[in-house]
Amino acid sequence: METLSPKDALSEGMARRSFLRYAGIGVAAGTIAMTSACKKDKNNNSSNVIDIGSGDVGILNYAYALEQLEAAFYVRVAASPYANITSAESALLTDIRDHEVAHREFFKAALGANAIAGLTVDFSLINFADRTSVLNTAKAFEDLGVAAYNGAGYLIKDAGYLTLAGKIVSVEARHAAYIRNLISPGSYADSTVVDSNGLDKVMPIAQVLPTANQFLSTKVSANNYGYNI
Repeated sequence: METLSPKDALSEGMARRSFLRYAGIGVAAGTIAMTSACKKDKNNNSSNVIDIGSGDVGILNYAYALEQLEAAFYVRVAASPYANITSAESALLTDIRDHEVAHREFFKAALGANAIAGLTVDFSLINFADRTSVLNTAKAFEDLGVAAYNGAGYLIKDAGYLTLAGKIVSVEARHAAYIRNLISPGSYADSTVVDSNGLDKVMPIAQVLPTANQFLSTKVSANNYGYNI
């Protein structure tokens, strides 16, 4: 197990200008909803469970939790590459790491004092030395992330946040396509993620968090969105 403590993004390979750009957007966009958040939506830590809260704060914390998980995974992948990784794979997985760290830091900055605490991950089921284990986990995380953003977008009230969420989910979809193609060329938009209408998969919060919690020692609940632990 390992704890995700707040770190300077530079220590995980993201350029300072990228962090400042995301953080600046977060501070500017966060002023409206964060200042009006109710005290009752502050997160409660009990029995190692953290609830995301409600309203736009809750949805941003939901995204923040998922980005914490993804960032921690790719930081580990980049730090301990699997056997026989190619230079191209290493470079692109490092790019994904930097994107996920940027997303994590954006939500942390946007939420400010309303952010949930750093989560503790549990990657004991993943063999980081094995390409198949790493890529299948990456595929699961990326597909989950895209479906999660798609499923929660309608809950966002602030148009600014909705625009930013759209920008982030499009990047997550690029990650998912790349990982899927590494595993099976041409599978980047197959019927398991894109339906007959050409629409991407959607998953509600109550369906996403049980999967994410399998890789978290600090469990995440969403009482206001139908998922209690």
